[in-house]
Amino acid sequence: MDTRQALAALAALAQESRLAAFRLLVQAGPDGLAASRIAEQLDIAPSSLSFHLKELAHAGLIAARQDGRFVIYSASFGAMNGLLAFLTENCCGGVPCAPAAPDCCPPATTTTKEA
Repeated sequence: MDTRQALAALAALAQESRLAAFRLLVQAGPDGLAASRIAEQLDIAPSSLSFHLKELAHAGLIAARQDGRFVIYSASFGAMNGLLAFLTENCCGGVPCAPAAPDCCPPATTTTKEA
């Protein structure tokens, strides 16, 4: 990923509804979700959601596919991982993570379900 692509991705994610939609699609996995399900789960009007999904698609963070009369959106995991790699490629000047530079390593996370 180059700087221009990273800036586009970060700009797309720098809005609450788009970030929520992207996180929901990441959680949904490669199968993705229909736009109607995204709107329902995030309580966003379909017209607003359409705008936000378009912005995420232009940034390369999500993909859309037609499935009958539904449009299914899914996260682009390659783009997500590319953005993370771009952000961390020079982490700690190339020093390997733990134990030499434990502050450079992302903390271990546990998966929790939101109610």
